[in-house]
Amino acid sequence: MSKKILAVDDSKTMRDMIAFTLRGAGYEVVEADDGEDALSKLGGSGVNLVITDINMPRLDGIGLIKKLRSDPSYRSTPILVLTTESESSKKDEGREAGATGWIVKPFDPDQLLKVVQKVCA
Repeated sequence: MSKKILAVDDSKTMRDMIAFTLRGAGYEVVEADDGEDALSKLGGSGVNLVITDINMPRLDGIGLIKKLRSDPSYRSTPILVLTTESESSKKDEGREAGATGWIVKPFDPDQLLKVVQKVCA
């Protein structure tokens, strides 16, 4: 059974790159354009991993992480932040919200797959 990954980014180009990379490695990918869209697409169905951007309209990545972590079904789901933000204060905020890991854009597809394989094992 293939692992299901939710990719959340307000940039369609970035979602396409993430989805292309992950689907090429055999993962099932659900795409969402912001935190609100992500929550509606999850609708109680589980995923093995969430990859989210930070800066998005409606509900940003930190808000999404907090909402997911407050739901018992997603307490232990790995959440990776994929963003242009590299300041340690943002990383700390992400970690406090419950992020599992942090990848800075632009990402290297091989690096992304290595991290995904590690957290989805």
